[in-house]
Amino acid sequence: MATFINLSSSPYSTVSSRGTHSHHHHPLSDCSYIPSQLKSDRSWGYGRLVVLRVKCLNEPSRDAVESEPTAVSSGSSVSSGISSYSWCAGLGGLGFVETGYLTYSKLTGSDAFCPVGGGSCGDILNSSYAVVYGIPLPLIGMVAYGAAAFLALKLASKDLPFGIDESIGGLVLLGTTTAMATASAYFLYILNTQFPGASCSYCLVSVLLSFSLFLTTAKILGWQKIRDEVGLQLCIAGLVFAALSNSYSATVSPPARFGEKFLPYFPTEIKASSSPLALKLAAHLHSVGAKMYGAFWCSHCLEQKEMFGREAAKLLDYAECYPDGFKTGADLSQECKKVKIEGFPMWVINGQVYKGIQDFSELAKASGFEAGEFSEELAELAKQSAEADMQP
Repeated sequence: MATFINLSSSPYSTVSSRGTHSHHHHPLSDCSYIPSQLKSDRSWGYGRLVVLRVKCLNEPSRDAVESEPTAVSSGSSVSSGISSYSWCAGLGGLGFVETGYLTYSKLTGSDAFCPVGGGSCGDILNSSYAVVYGIPLPLIGMVAYGAAAFLALKLASKDLPFGIDESIGGLVLLGTTTAMATASAYFLYILNTQFPGASCSYCLVSVLLSFSLFLTTAKILGWQKIRDEVGLQLCIAGLVFAALSNSYSATVSPPARFGEKFLPYFPTEIKASSSPLALKLAAHLHSVGAKMYGAFWCSHCLEQKEMFGREAAKLLDYAECYPDGFKTGADLSQECKKVKIEGFPMWVINGQVYKGIQDFSELAKASGFEAGEFSEELAELAKQSAEADMQP
């Protein structure tokens, strides 16, 4: 009787009509064969072979093979995210060190070392633009850089404070870096328009760091996420721009018509004569140590003096903040620096700061002035002032 070979099995395994197996050794011997069944068909006179599936024991499962690339991809993504957040933390740390040094110099009154720019660098760092709402700009920058570095470190370690998740932490970091980049763009504009030709290495380094922080954060979150949150970013940028513009709207810089030329100091001429009330109030303000701070080119300061008149204005304790004249980047007088001038005119009465033009009723109330025989006149002036404020 003939012997048949199973063509679908290993060529090294044969099955005879008697149901016996003949095996030859081969490297694939680790494969396990499920015994086949040989059924006899008497009508035809030869055996029929039923072949079952052969499976190698050392063959990796399909699920395991397919899962490996996914695991590698996930790990690569996590590693990339940690590395990017570490870059953010490093950039924030550099900015913190830079602004910390400038803050120390500002608070101690010492001049910062300027490797590039020399005197122009010092003029910029000590100008009126280095103060926002009475707070030294380097101090604000130090807080911002410190916050960005701290948050980036927490995101890298996935140990966020207050129980916030990573997505919310990423949005907070995006908002912080957006505000910093907006402020840097604003200050870069100020540098180019108010200090043309001047060089400030610290300013340029800060601009570079803040924009690098924003771009790195955008790369981590993905540009699709940035597009989804563009409304939030525009709101933050708008608030920063509005806050800085409002702070500098009453800045100590003169009108743009002065250009870049040096403006020598000149005494202001007061044409109005003084009323008895103005004379008495001016004498009282002087007696209580009230002081007015202004600049010779300031139209509002002249308006305040005209309110008192020639004779009474001479009785006021007045501090000129630019006694040596003005040019772009000129520094305030030491007396004005001490009170952290934010705009002109500015009064300091009994330790309290009053910004802008003050009418007689406001000055009387702030200084404790006893009007006496001038009570009715003072009340009438207060009424006129209130009506003027109500007019559009």
